Amino acid sequence: MTKTLHYLFDPLCGWCYGATPVLSALLEIPDVSVELLPTGLFSGAGARPMDSEFAAYAWSNDQRIERLTGQRFSEQYRQQVLGDHQRLFDSGPATLALTAVSLTTPARELEALKAVQHGRYVDGKDVSSLATLAGLLQGLGLVQAAAMVAQPDEALLAANRARTGRAQALMREFGAHGVPTLVAESGARRWVVNHAAFYSNPRALLNELEAA
Repeated sequence: MTKTLHYLFDPLCGWCYGATPVLSALLEIPDVSVELLPTGLFSGAGARPMDSEFAAYAWSNDQRIERLTGQRFSEQYRQQVLGDHQRLFDSGPATLALTAVSLTTPARELEALKAVQHGRYVDGKDVSSLATLAGLLQGLGLVQAAAMVAQPDEALLAANRARTGRAQALMREFGAHGVPTLVAESGARRWVVNHAAFYSNPRALLNELEAA
């Protein structure tokens, strides 16, 4: 039976970055479709200033993620992103960029997410900037999405609100308080997959989904 995986995430979440390789592997499982649903967790009221205390906390957490998953957090990221206390920790623009991709070239949204994550965590780019995000999408050949991000209109903003609203509704339904969260659906059955397997035992996660 075909299974749908609703992947609840935030593009500025380090643990979601750590989970990306396993997310890619999920796409290789026969009869499994993955729906990316950004939650807006770190946007709007969830955005916050990047100060020295928060930067130190984030870097400590990032080092744990790197040890566990092998995903790289560069010194450029530490200096240029965590070290820049003039900008907000705000995932709203990156979430909007991914919504633009979902509307124009949905099959490439995971590729776009990876580019945003790599841009932030490896290249040290400011992915809270719409201009930076438009450039990233342009570099991927996602020209239509890049144009939408460069000049967001009400249709894009409304689609973004609807998508994050759906993700938040799923989080409330299953009592999820953080990301990443993976909600599996097969027939009439829906359940939350143990997300710890994203990091500790990815093969166990794949086996669980293949057997379900």
